[in-house]
Amino acid sequence: MADPDLSVIIVSWNVRDLLSRCLRTLFAGGESDSLRLDVIVIDNDSQDDTATHTSTQFPQVRLLVNEDNPGFATANNQGLALARGRYCLLLNPDTEIVDDALGRMVAYMDSHPQVGVLGPQLRYPDGRLQPSRRRFPTLATALLESTPLQQLLPDNRVLRHYYVEDQPADVTQEVDWLVGASLLVRRQVVEAVGGLDEGYFMYFEELDWCRRIREAGWKVVYFPEAVVKHHEGQSSSQVVPLRHIRFQSSKVRYFTKVHGRASGEFLRWFLLAVYVWQSAVEGLKWLLGHKRTLRAARLHAYLQVLRSGLH
Repeated sequence: MADPDLSVIIVSWNVRDLLSRCLRTLFAGGESDSLRLDVIVIDNDSQDDTATHTSTQFPQVRLLVNEDNPGFATANNQGLALARGRYCLLLNPDTEIVDDALGRMVAYMDSHPQVGVLGPQLRYPDGRLQPSRRRFPTLATALLESTPLQQLLPDNRVLRHYYVEDQPADVTQEVDWLVGASLLVRRQVVEAVGGLDEGYFMYFEELDWCRRIREAGWKVVYFPEAVVKHHEGQSSSQVVPLRHIRFQSSKVRYFTKVHGRASGEFLRWFLLAVYVWQSAVEGLKWLLGHKRTLRAARLHAYLQVLRSGLH
């Protein structure tokens, strides 16, 4: 039997129903006589019966069940090691394939051999555009994105540049990197550059990977002729404190790795100071009796971040 055209790698954690929906759309719109699929699901110790349900409902899937949660990057690398396809698609379990998105992406890669990574246009379930194109972040980007400064300065030049808002979203274009909910990567690229950096538990691993791939001479392309729906954050929203810790600590790790230890340490201490300030604000609001349940939950999350030190 010939090798498959496309190995689809899905890492799942406690999102059984979303994973099922993803797999249904994958098989409905993906496999055909001209596109042979190899679907691999890596389950990171889910507690919602994901493994049994997936093996029963989707016997064509190759399922690997981890006895603990080694992280998103590590699990994707497990899938890459098992993959047999000419191309590998890293796909989040909270996505849905729209129409012939996979066939269009593979056809584009076949006709553009200089492209190493291809990403579709992402859309929210209600059809709204979900921004997925990015330029490489600067330290100014890191100080603004996902901090209170972004709320205070929502329409600022730094983040507009970072989110590529100066370019149309309906035109195929080369970019610095793409959000990792759906990334099609050439097998030759994986063999040459290697997999994701497992030092990232989750977040920033796709940014790091795209940077390495571009540095090796390949192009990273945004391809809006293919559309994938993305529910976004359905796994990480189950553990809010860990989401804060993993996102911000990965940000610090990326800047340390790419821009040096001084930049990473400056960013880490800035972020910790932000969480001190946010903790003080939430604590004061709790003392004043304003939405105490909400304030207590936020204060608990922020204090866990501070205890982590973002290492």
